[in-house]
Amino acid sequence: MQPIYQGKLAVWYPGQGDLDAYQALAAQLDVPLLEGVPTQLMRVNESFFLTWRESSLKLLDKELLNKGGMLVEIEPRPGEQRSWPAPKDGALAQAIGRKTKTVVDATTGWAQDSLHLFRMGYHVTCIERSPVMQALLSDALLRLQQLDWVQRLQLQVPQLVCDDAIARLAALEVTPECIYIDPMFPPKRKKSALAKKSMTILHDLLGDDMDKNALFAAAWEAAGKRVVVKSPEYAEPLGAKPSASYAGKLLRYDVYLKT
Repeated sequence: MQPIYQGKLAVWYPGQGDLDAYQALAAQLDVPLLEGVPTQLMRVNESFFLTWRESSLKLLDKELLNKGGMLVEIEPRPGEQRSWPAPKDGALAQAIGRKTKTVVDATTGWAQDSLHLFRMGYHVTCIERSPVMQALLSDALLRLQQLDWVQRLQLQVPQLVCDDAIARLAALEVTPECIYIDPMFPPKRKKSALAKKSMTILHDLLGDDMDKNALFAAAWEAAGKRVVVKSPEYAEPLGAKPSASYAGKLLRYDVYLKT
């Protein structure tokens, strides 16, 4: 079977840090381990590189090697309160339910919603099927666990489950009160040729999105009390008519209650 990242991704060892960690990551993802300065990487076939910078695992675009790179950011987003637990305010908390305790994020991605839910005091389980995102998420959750306030309060950080969400939801041993899904929707506006190219490369790297309808059906069967679907404001509801909808900026959260 052909490696899924062949010719697309490599692990880059810049000559500093624990070489064993880089070798282990390259073996885990079945991708090459490259060494050298950024100018040397311009001559290889791969378009993306994983490397540690500033104590974080980052995904670098070949054309932006000297920039910061993409990582799973564990700090609160602008406007979010930094105390724990943060107030359960806003459309997301309304949709999840302020009395809800357990949430499964079936489409974790860059985990910004999962981490926001964690900071509001929810018990969160993250499901992610992309091996690249799994590596980035594992690094982020390790960094989160090491934060002073997380250790001081003895908090349990979100659990990461590396699997296909449709299969894993059908096999959950404990029924979560809420299952949260944020599927990919086609963009409303045409993007520039450069943006299209960038998105195509990233899409090739991370893989196709799972079928939204099958994912919703699996979430509905597995959820204890509700399914919440995040979607752009222009998109039609993923399921039938939702029980309630809460609007945010340019998006909304459709809630499907089971009781």
